[in-house]
Amino acid sequence: MAATTLNTNSARDLPRIDAAAGFRGADLLTLSNVSQRAVLELFETARRSKADATPYRKVLDGKAVALLFEKPSLRTKVSFDVGVARLGGHPVFMDHSAQRLGARESVRDYGKNLERWVDGIVARVYLQSALEELADSAKCPVINALSDRFHPCQAFADLFTLFEMAEHQHSRLRETRIVYVGDGNNVCHSLMQASTLLGVGTTVITPKGFGPAEDVVRECEVFAKAAGSAFLVTTDVNAAEGHDAVYTDVWVSMGQAGGVDEVTRRRKVFAKYQVNGELMERAARGRRAGAVFMHCLPAQRGLEVTDDVIDSPRSVVYEQAENRMHAQNALLVHMFA
Repeated sequence: MAATTLNTNSARDLPRIDAAAGFRGADLLTLSNVSQRAVLELFETARRSKADATPYRKVLDGKAVALLFEKPSLRTKVSFDVGVARLGGHPVFMDHSAQRLGARESVRDYGKNLERWVDGIVARVYLQSALEELADSAKCPVINALSDRFHPCQAFADLFTLFEMAEHQHSRLRETRIVYVGDGNNVCHSLMQASTLLGVGTTVITPKGFGPAEDVVRECEVFAKAAGSAFLVTTDVNAAEGHDAVYTDVWVSMGQAGGVDEVTRRRKVFAKYQVNGELMERAARGRRAGAVFMHCLPAQRGLEVTDDVIDSPRSVVYEQAENRMHAQNALLVHMFA
């Protein structure tokens, strides 16, 4: 039996995933319980399947995967839909944009029904707690395709993109420094987890009062210490200097409360945290190859990032988007092969 580790982000205990083989039959709700070795082995599978998908075309033969979406999606939906099909499986899209999980019937009953028809569940939900309840109820694996707390599949794609830039060498990846500028949200949480796990120097810059959750910060401090890498959370934009990658996300996430007043307030507070040409130049100082720009998309052009940055040759946002499918397919391979 696998050892367990406390998931500090919920009351739920999660089995430790020490190697990629540990993903078999397991849930992916957060990266709290995933080891560096497991992520690197996942990346090796992603590298191979991206180069030649032929050996993997029957991994999901005869299997159905439910794609359960409470929120709108382009990259997550299409990358999982196409990815499952390319692995020989049957994706079943379940549109919950008009009806939240638990509204028509309990989440437990929902999960107990789904486990009898499908082999896995990909869920893009509003609440991490609903995702965890679904995973507790269903015997089949549940993959977090975004919640209010985490976005692990995005983080896999992000770090795999940097891994490719490091010529698939972990030693070179460890020399990389990434800075996240903006809201300390779900994307930020999972990016922090993945980068500190892999020993990537990580700086998070947010306005005061908009930083990442304290428990996730503490967790990533432990990861960074174990990996021997730098980790800093600050409000100082000047801390962006000396990084190989600059990452940002929208200032107001889907489903965030507050309406027009909150949007207006955030735009004012976040104005000096915009990723523009000046910030990119600051980040590139002292870095031999300059700095690339990263974004999980969709982007609010002219707000968190300017057109000249996102459209520049140093932008890798579409590479990240493409790598969503390759990283997710690698996860599915290890879950079901």
